[in-house]
Amino acid sequence: MAQAWRCKGLRWSADGPELAWDGGRRSALTWGKRVAFGVAEGGVRTCVGARGHACAVRAVVPGRSTGARCEECARLDRAHSVAADTIADDPRPYHVYLAWFGPGMTKVGITALERGSARLLEQGAVCFSWLGAGPLMAARRTEELLRAALRVPDRIPYADKRAVRSGLPASAAERAAEVEDLHARAVALDAWPESLTREPCQPVDHAGVFGLADLPAAVGDVTELVAGGAVSGRLVAAAGPDLHVETVGGRVVVLDSRLMTGWELVPVGGGDELTVPVREFKEASVQDGLF
Repeated sequence: MAQAWRCKGLRWSADGPELAWDGGRRSALTWGKRVAFGVAEGGVRTCVGARGHACAVRAVVPGRSTGARCEECARLDRAHSVAADTIADDPRPYHVYLAWFGPGMTKVGITALERGSARLLEQGAVCFSWLGAGPLMAARRTEELLRAALRVPDRIPYADKRAVRSGLPASAAERAAEVEDLHARAVALDAWPESLTREPCQPVDHAGVFGLADLPAAVGDVTELVAGGAVSGRLVAAAGPDLHVETVGGRVVVLDSRLMTGWELVPVGGGDELTVPVREFKEASVQDGLF
């Protein structure tokens, strides 16, 4: 029987995307590489725990959950989350950034200075620029200022990001245009916190890092892994947690790697096929039918 590996999700390193596994093993992902794994018959998805601690009861979690946590572990995770705005006394300095995912899709966010651009890679930001740096609460106030004054959201749904990836502007200059415009309007606002230092607009483009050049349009996305199901195909791109996998007939399907966490996965052979539920895209939106 093939050895099973418990997936910990997609990680972004200086060398590109990697799948992380329990025990510290990592699998580098490169364009053209075959991605092939399955879930054993009778397998169940169990909670991944919180803040580095295993779930006390190894609770079974739904296949469609991107968090892969039971209710108690999810509560514990959010209780120590900067993103959930539950920590006000973090002494670390923070960056405020503008991130662009496609035409009309620019958001504001914050990330600890020590993390560099890791958060932007994890979100699948095609282009970004730092806006300012300072204490956590000043960064939070700046984030709220942009939401209120310029109507800049702090979240972009993953479904919207996926829908436009294959049709982005061809040049880095075009991809940076909205970030540059919004940056200029943001730094001109009067109500900036005094402790936040403005930073110049220096757009960073991730289209090459993600492999988005000439990316074929995806026909759908995997909604969940299931016992006995398998994913097999050629990796053509990766952005944020998403793997764009070319399957039988040249059809490209998006797999959110967060759906892999909590499962015991095994290698599979055979052709480039999917035997898991997939939801078809319809004119840049997602429909409920399976194919």
